Amino acid sequence: MRIVLYSHDSVGLGHMRRNLALAHALNNQIPGLTGRPVTGILITGTALAPAFPAPDGWDWVLLPGVGKSPGGYLPRNLTMPMDDLVSMRARLLKAVLAGFRPHLVVVDRHATGVNRELESALRRARSGCQVRVVLGLREVLDSPDVASAEWASIGGPRLVKALFDQIWIYGDPAVHDPVAAGEIPFSLRNLIHFTGYLAAGRPPGSGTSCMPGPYCLTTVGGGSDGHALARVAVAAPVPEGLGHLIVAGPQMPVEQLNDLRRQAGPGVKVVPAVDDLPYHLRHAAAVVSMGGYNTVCEIMSTTVPALIVPRTEAREEQRIRAVSLAAAGYLEHQDIGTLTPEVFGGWLAARLGAAVDRRRAVLDGLIRVPQLAAELLQPLFRPKSSVPALDPKERASRVAV
Repeated sequence: MRIVLYSHDSVGLGHMRRNLALAHALNNQIPGLTGRPVTGILITGTALAPAFPAPDGWDWVLLPGVGKSPGGYLPRNLTMPMDDLVSMRARLLKAVLAGFRPHLVVVDRHATGVNRELESALRRARSGCQVRVVLGLREVLDSPDVASAEWASIGGPRLVKALFDQIWIYGDPAVHDPVAAGEIPFSLRNLIHFTGYLAAGRPPGSGTSCMPGPYCLTTVGGGSDGHALARVAVAAPVPEGLGHLIVAGPQMPVEQLNDLRRQAGPGVKVVPAVDDLPYHLRHAAAVVSMGGYNTVCEIMSTTVPALIVPRTEAREEQRIRAVSLAAAGYLEHQDIGTLTPEVFGGWLAARLGAAVDRRRAVLDGLIRVPQLAAELLQPLFRPKSSVPALDPKERASRVAV
């Protein structure tokens, strides 16, 4: 069974990390559900992706990178017009899908990719009718106005219905329903399946800690926009006997990382990344984090108290997520504009020894997704014809002959 997971990857590592978690879940569970082994390709636009271990039988395809500016997407590294870069990425995508001939394609977040780069490849793949295509969406997209404009820019619900068999939403509508909120067109509701958060069952890491004793943890995702939170964290007073691990993210600029290290006092450790973030989250006394989807999922699979400080620029996604989860009682949130080192330290001191009950949260999306995939793919693997059973008399006559 051949599977392709696509993410466009303009900022951060969230899209790639979400698809990587899905790849491991599909690889582990699809053979048991269908009797067929899995091989797959992870398509991504971040050069850091191969540092993350892919499942056995999977490989990476790296697209030339894009970045974001106030005016929209632009080439991340190459000196060339954006239209030419998109054209090149589109040809690469078409070649990968045509050569690999996947049975399942899951597109993360952006239905047709950067500037509709994926549209032609999907149309060509679907023309053979031996592929199922799914749009995978995090549970929060953006403010309704921004989300509506994005749907319109790709051709609206009509194009989505033409290209996709299903829409999987990686969340719990009891916490946040993006259809009811106006982030997803109501006319697409019949394609939608809520999976629950992709939280429980993420691939295990090294299972070791880089901290010698008890600690609190601050993490800012990929780090490209996390310096403001990390700078407050590094100056915050920490309760006596507690270390402070600050994971600045592999995409934080070197000068910002060095600034944090200069500011760090005794007991404060600043690193760009750790081998096993979920392990460090589970064993922390308390966690302060930005509101990216993957980190929040990893926090939700623990009982550790968490304060979410959402990104305030580019998108409303993290703020909406933080408010929704706080309303459900699963975590707390604070705006970066009102977060001082003293407020940060006071929150840590007040939460020491506490545990948060998150058992009501629907966290088994990494089990539900393979089930949905197996159901969707089942018609592709039914026998095309079957030989009718012989009646007893005819069977006896054939044996005699």
